[in-house]
Amino acid sequence: MSQLSRVINSMRHYQTVLIAIDVYANFTPVIDRGVQIAGSPQACHVLYVACPQSSCEPYGLFLERDYSEEVRRQASQALSLAGEKYAIPDTQLHVTFGSPASEIQYQAEKLGADLIVMGTRGQSGMQLLLGSTANAVLHGVKTDVLAVKLTM
Repeated sequence: MSQLSRVINSMRHYQTVLIAIDVYANFTPVIDRGVQIAGSPQACHVLYVACPQSSCEPYGLFLERDYSEEVRRQASQALSLAGEKYAIPDTQLHVTFGSPASEIQYQAEKLGADLIVMGTRGQSGMQLLLGSTANAVLHGVKTDVLAVKLTM
């Protein structure tokens, strides 16, 4: 038995796994790991958090139209395809708007998640000094967090 298999078998006590993904990145390894640890797709919830448009254009100076419904549609479509691939029920696929770290923390608490699985790119330099979503989530929750290293 491989070391990873032993670790995963020891983690089978997780009942509700929140898998936070970025639909615009390669999220397959994150969902793979979350479903593998949960042992069942029915124990998984997949979440994508979009930043509100006002975060990008805080004063609305350049807002010609509201893109939030288009973002929600695209994200929901990506989540639906992932849900089909992994047999995760549609009711467990979530798209929200807000600060990613805050929304992940909120949804984990709301769902009673006992594990959060998310991807990380392992930033360095200034991005490391400023912190990352994974770091912010890790330091703001009372549950376990598994960061899956993603390649760029």
